Amino acid sequence: QVQLAESGGGLVQAGGSLRLSCAASGRTASIYAMGWFRQAPGKVREFVAAINWSGGRTYYADSVKGRFTISRDNAKNTGYLQMNSLKPEDMAVYYCADGSGSSRLHEYDYWGQGTQVTVSS
Repeated sequence: QVQLAESGGGLVQAGGSLRLSCAASGRTASIYAMGWFRQAPGKVREFVAAINWSGGRTYYADSVKGRFTISRDNAKNTGYLQMNSLKPEDMAVYYCADGSGSSRLHEYDYWGQGTQVTVSS
């Protein structure tokens, strides 16, 4: 079992930056990949980015490509999502998850509680 805890959410102006963290605990040796997803009110939860835990291969949704960067520090059992050039449409609750590294929600087994990202215009 893996436990995940997001942090770093908050309020930023459009065009600004924010860095989210996802601290993993428990059976961290079993982590294959970490993904980030987001959900805005009235919308379905959508894929943002994923990273392979060992090889570091990354995968981004088209909507964030070139603006967001996913990374990880295996020694600290922590994943990161650096968000630059934020837009109002990025406003959502952001979740990290442990799973396959794909964009499919059902391929992730463990989820964090979420952290709110608010972007003002």
